[in-house]
Amino acid sequence: MAVSSVATARVSESTRWVNLIFCIICMIMIANLQYGWTLFVNPINKAHGWSIASIQVAFAIFIALETWLTPIEGWIADVIGPKIVIAFGGIMVGIGWVINAYAGSLEMLYLGAVIGGTGGGAVYATSVGQAVKWFPDRRGLAVGLTAAGYGAGAVLTVIPIRYVIGTYGYETAFLWFGVIQGGVVFVLAWFIRAPEAGETSTVAAKVTVSKRNYSPKEVLTTPVFWLLYIMFVMVSASGLMATAQIAPIAKDFNVGNVILFGTASTLTVALIVDGVCNGGARPLFGWVSDNIGREYTMAIAFGLGAVAYWLLGSLGATPWFFVVFAALIFLTWGEIFSLFPSTCTDTFGAKFATVNLSLLYTAKGTSAFLVPLANVMKTHYGSWHAVFVATALMNIAVVALALFVLKPMRARVMAESNAA
Repeated sequence: MAVSSVATARVSESTRWVNLIFCIICMIMIANLQYGWTLFVNPINKAHGWSIASIQVAFAIFIALETWLTPIEGWIADVIGPKIVIAFGGIMVGIGWVINAYAGSLEMLYLGAVIGGTGGGAVYATSVGQAVKWFPDRRGLAVGLTAAGYGAGAVLTVIPIRYVIGTYGYETAFLWFGVIQGGVVFVLAWFIRAPEAGETSTVAAKVTVSKRNYSPKEVLTTPVFWLLYIMFVMVSASGLMATAQIAPIAKDFNVGNVILFGTASTLTVALIVDGVCNGGARPLFGWVSDNIGREYTMAIAFGLGAVAYWLLGSLGATPWFFVVFAALIFLTWGEIFSLFPSTCTDTFGAKFATVNLSLLYTAKGTSAFLVPLANVMKTHYGSWHAVFVATALMNIAVVALALFVLKPMRARVMAESNAA
């Protein structure tokens, strides 16, 4: 009997890592939908004469659909399993970028965003849901690694995409990369499955977790969920502004095309380093939060984020400072996609984890509509300084909420549920 138990544990350990790796690769394949978008903004503007603000509406639509539909997609994944949902997502993200390649009007560009956002959300929510289910003992790390695929995946294609755009046009880049990315996701989907009863590790976590599984309906009635939602919106809005606007900011600071070494411009170096930091932050801070607690990790990360926004706004007109401080922003922003899902599942249980964390993930969609306001503020004040001040203040506010409101509130809720 003992031999059988050990064998089962070994199979389960191997199986969960294989599933996690496939989920990470799928996340890498959809990373360009968000993090490669900034490379297309100026070429689209130049080709069609559409305003930057109107082009960024497509980005906002993508983020909204990529997040707001995830509760439905997560529920379907919990019911029928991840294979079909991820395969569907692969088809949709491919179609979305193909539409962008042929978009001759803003309306068509927006349609591509709708379809791509729908597919991206299906892949994202299902992959993160698998991570929290397969790794209850290392939830922060597992979710961080999965989210890192999304945050850092675009690093692999920054130079190829810029080359294709410069040589063949942005339309060709949309077409080629859309087909490849969607195709890889579709194939890998059929190798991913959810854990069966008894397969997940029983190793105790170092952080306090709830012994009760809250249904989605119950989650929506808890003050803890809505506090997490507000905090998510505040941090996400600041990070999405940097994600979508990094190329225009570099242009306005007159550093984007400055050569730093060889043939690498400031913008190219910044995008690569930003992607590495954005991806690396997720498993790094996820692992830290597994050991010292979610709220303390939030305070460290978002406090550093506030400093990073201030420094980029003040010193970003110097090329190397632009690279360093933009990297610090991405290092202290990307971890929201490991910290918040982990905190959500710790608090509300793993049974309905995909749906519950998807409900929280919709906060990213809400925050996306603040992104165009950055352009409005910049136009009104004549510089990016006001935008950076606002984002720094939002991060400081979230630090205070994490330490003095969320921590005691969440401890009380979990104590009551575990006692019951």
